[in-house]
Amino acid sequence: MSQSAVMSKTFAIIFAVLTASSITGMITMVIMYNTEIGEYNVTAPPTVPSTTPAPPPIMRLPTNLVPESYSVFLRVHLYTRIPHQVNVTSPNQTLLFDGNSTVFFYCDRPTRTIYLHSKDQTVENATVRNRDQNQAIPVLQPLKFHQDQSNFLEIMLEEELKEGQNYSLFVEFRGQVSENLEGLFLSTYHEGDPKDDGNSDTDRFLAATNLEPTDARRLFPCFDEPAMKAKFNVTIIHRKGTTALGNEAKQDFGVIEDDWEFTEFKSTEMMSTYLLAFTVSELNKADAFHSDISTYARPEATAAGYTAYADNITGYILSYYQDYFDITYKGKLDQVALPDLGVAGMENWGLITYQEGGVLYEEGVSSWLHKGDIATLIAHELAHQWFGNLVTMKWWNEVWLNEGFATFMSFMAVDRVDALHAAFEEDALASSHPLNPPQQQVQTTLEIIEMFDTLTYCKGAAVIRMLASVVGEEDFQRGIRMYLSQFQYKNVDQDDLWDNILKTWTLQTGFPVLTINTTSGDYSQKRFLFNQSSANRISLKHPNGVLRPAVSKEGEWILVNVNSTGYYRVNYDPDNWRRLLDQLATNPNMIPVINRGQLIDDTFNLARAKMVDVTLALNFTQFLSNEKEFLPWESAVRNLRYFVLMFDRSEVYGPMQFSFFFRYNQINAIQVACSNDLPECLEMVEDKFALWMKSTIDDNNNNNNNNNNKSTPICAPSSTARLWPLEEKTEWEFAWAKFQSSNISSEKEQLRAALSCTKTIWLLNRYLEYTLDPEKIRLMDVASTINYIAQNEAGQALAWNFIRAHWDYVSQLDGASLIEGVTSRFSTQFELEELEAFAAKYDLGSASRAVDQAIEQTRVNIRWVKENREKILEWFETAVDNAS
Repeated sequence: MSQSAVMSKTFAIIFAVLTASSITGMITMVIMYNTEIGEYNVTAPPTVPSTTPAPPPIMRLPTNLVPESYSVFLRVHLYTRIPHQVNVTSPNQTLLFDGNSTVFFYCDRPTRTIYLHSKDQTVENATVRNRDQNQAIPVLQPLKFHQDQSNFLEIMLEEELKEGQNYSLFVEFRGQVSENLEGLFLSTYHEGDPKDDGNSDTDRFLAATNLEPTDARRLFPCFDEPAMKAKFNVTIIHRKGTTALGNEAKQDFGVIEDDWEFTEFKSTEMMSTYLLAFTVSELNKADAFHSDISTYARPEATAAGYTAYADNITGYILSYYQDYFDITYKGKLDQVALPDLGVAGMENWGLITYQEGGVLYEEGVSSWLHKGDIATLIAHELAHQWFGNLVTMKWWNEVWLNEGFATFMSFMAVDRVDALHAAFEEDALASSHPLNPPQQQVQTTLEIIEMFDTLTYCKGAAVIRMLASVVGEEDFQRGIRMYLSQFQYKNVDQDDLWDNILKTWTLQTGFPVLTINTTSGDYSQKRFLFNQSSANRISLKHPNGVLRPAVSKEGEWILVNVNSTGYYRVNYDPDNWRRLLDQLATNPNMIPVINRGQLIDDTFNLARAKMVDVTLALNFTQFLSNEKEFLPWESAVRNLRYFVLMFDRSEVYGPMQFSFFFRYNQINAIQVACSNDLPECLEMVEDKFALWMKSTIDDNNNNNNNNNNKSTPICAPSSTARLWPLEEKTEWEFAWAKFQSSNISSEKEQLRAALSCTKTIWLLNRYLEYTLDPEKIRLMDVASTINYIAQNEAGQALAWNFIRAHWDYVSQLDGASLIEGVTSRFSTQFELEELEAFAAKYDLGSASRAVDQAIEQTRVNIRWVKENREKILEWFETAVDNAS
């Protein structure tokens, strides 16, 4: 059938139905912007006499002082290697840093008090000068540090700062390099063989920064809010023989005495404090594919060419963005692969940092899908150079303007499907949150950190994709170019991006489900929730007052939301569902591949919300035996994972194992078969593991380092994995030894995941204990390691007990993902009560929302299992009978 015939059958009511109430004309990109200093007033000041300055807002700086630039001198005392000399006492490692800074600012309204941020520092010798009159302003002592979550440093003056005058504040400070991946932090690695008889000469240390969202205040006293942009002039004093990298290129370099060097960097553009960055290390610069891009990593990694793929793909992505945005990337671009980093990547302007596993690619070890992950991560961080760095949100409640755009653009740059389904999963809970919550709900550091969640990244990207679909690619690109050009080096809120058109999608929590009766043409809309009793019905209006009818012709099906561009689900009448099933069974290619995946995802989630029968969702998997595209399979595997989590401890799991898992395509076959204990698969991987173990021992004995023998079959919760069980102590400890000795990041990641797959309880318990020792499991890997163990049905209860016993340590970097992972199987009243008791007992910090969502999801699971167990058991038993 021709393309035009397909389109006539695929009647699409895509967007007009859902956004009719908010779309009243073409989208308008706001062009006008007030560049006067008064625009820095993020929070309205109290009305008081100028001689009696009011206290600042509870958690926000007053806006009467406007920073313009900083001059920062900072000395890092860290040794990158501990020198050992014969007959000389070796120095101890030191984590001290100290320095001084001068901030130059403008007084917009009179005050006798300077408020800025400082955390975990000693600050002294504060000096204030009127730059216009070159006069000192006496400072009252002592300086006041607010003992609350504001992290305010309060400096009282003997006389008032005058409106319209320019001033400077000089301070000296000192602090400690963090061992917990905060602010200026310590990272360690081994050069050469780390197991060379315990030779400490292989130990290497480096210092790096990670300041987002609120850790610039740990580095030096500053106005640490994103709207308070300034230029930064930074000089780093570091040990002789080390290299310092910063946001900008080096401006000057020299030796200070015998043991110290200094590196002075060029002034940055106007930018937010959280983007400031530097490293001090012995990392090597890789041979460059592009003259303006440099990649740094461990010497062994650069020598082996592990940075080559990342370095090469960066050039292509950077060129793509420059062409698309019509704004040239200004300045140098360094990318650094760090052995330790609390996030996958950080977009520091001109000095992007990554976990080394996210950018190093090793031929013969890394999977081919890992290339896609590397490209997507790099594309995300590069997109931030425009969305976030060049144009920045005014406050953290709108961080989706940074992260949503970066996620969306990264998928465009590497041609990947967006994160619609991940957003749907979290947004279907009543305890979700709007993309753009009110400012007063996002004030403390913990509340800010909570904003960096799936919704911010994935729903943000989905809504932007929906916007692009509405206005068309050409107009969307033109609008983006206008937006970036008008607001470069400034701060924005979402009203600067659009006015009215998509506010309902960003200010409201959740997303709609559209219900269509294709016989009568009736339709309705309400918020989609797993607990539908909480959903509110929403009226529908067309811009012209009349909605387009959705009535099918005799025997024909209707498909709404073609290519899933809209951020909503669709439910049909039973006849249309049946016709869609028949079409998939006879010729699935009549339906776009994205929609084939979306139909599976919609039916499974509509069933979880009791809007369709669960057997309808299961029936939508039957066409997959002939499906060769990845997306429908990915959707099925992901949704059936929920069934496994709910039933792998019940009688339903038996027939589920053998009913249709054997139908999976090659991409998923081994993972699904082995994770469900099919004997043939387990026998195969046991043989492969024995062969790998023998070949590795033979290679070691022969000193053979051929990379072709390093392809490790593993067990891991990812579609790139190959699986094997580690039931015996000898096998497990062999794999653990390989993990400890490997310097190849992707191999270590595979092994770390594989070690979680044993069903031997004492081995799992010991592995959990290893996460408390940073010499065994790096802090950045603690949460994911525990989650690997929790995904093993033998380890889930162990992991739940473990995180409660060690919450303060294990939750340092990502308590929210720990809660999500460890509670994913919870589906009993006892587990719900335990979770509620945990919420009442512990200081949950930035994991508070995640715990609320876990409680809600557990209640949904309890109800769903109770209502669907018998139907699902019957369906799978019938499927087994038919297959046999």
